[in-house]
Amino acid sequence: MEFGILLEYGWVLLLLIAIEGLLAADNALVLAIMVKHLPEEERKKALFYGLAGAFVFRFGSLFAISYLVDVWQVQAIGALYLLFIAINHIFRKLVVNKGKEKKDEIKERKPSGFWGTVFKVELADIAFAVDSILAAVALAVTLPNSKLPQIGGLDGGKFLVIFAGGLIGLVIMRFAANFFVKLLHTKPGLEIAAFLIVGWVGVKLSVYTLSHPELAILPVGFAKSAEWKITFYAVLILIALGGWFLSKEKKERTSIEESNANV
Repeated sequence: MEFGILLEYGWVLLLLIAIEGLLAADNALVLAIMVKHLPEEERKKALFYGLAGAFVFRFGSLFAISYLVDVWQVQAIGALYLLFIAINHIFRKLVVNKGKEKKDEIKERKPSGFWGTVFKVELADIAFAVDSILAAVALAVTLPNSKLPQIGGLDGGKFLVIFAGGLIGLVIMRFAANFFVKLLHTKPGLEIAAFLIVGWVGVKLSVYTLSHPELAILPVGFAKSAEWKITFYAVLILIALGGWFLSKEKKERTSIEESNANV
């Protein structure tokens, strides 16, 4: 591959690592809450099964979507889904967060059996896998083609970037989630920024869909133009910087973080 293409692939991979890190921390928080009522040994087993399920679902999703990525209807559904989860999360966080937390606390007191908990964890893993792969595909799909052979229905280079991003997300969820949870707690604005970025990636996939040859609502090739790429990454960087610098730092450690230390 040419140096310029390698540089673009490397940049997208770094971006995926950052997004996957923040999403993995959020996912790890959810899993920690779901299993914290179990005894320690069962908790570890449930989290292990959850990690195994995350691996299967994530890469199953990747292989499935690689065959459908050029279908504009699938692109449109993916774009709408990313926009939905971003808007829904931010709305719940900013508008209904307090009431929701109280309801969740009541629900958490109701004990679940081991296999019931594992089942819930696997259902959560499916949702996490779809979120992760769709965001990765939306970022990677406009990359220039590499000289690698196709894997599934995707260019080999794009597939490997998405695969690496998903794998790194799993590693973060297992080994580095506590660091990202602490980061999200001390810089809470990063959580909002992460989902704003997911929404912005949804906009990117929308632009890619609207410039699909079968639709051509936007000029064909616009999604791969230098102007759009510069605009996309400039806004993305501004969102990330805003999330970092506009956050009010918190020092106290929460019980959720302590639960997540076992993830």
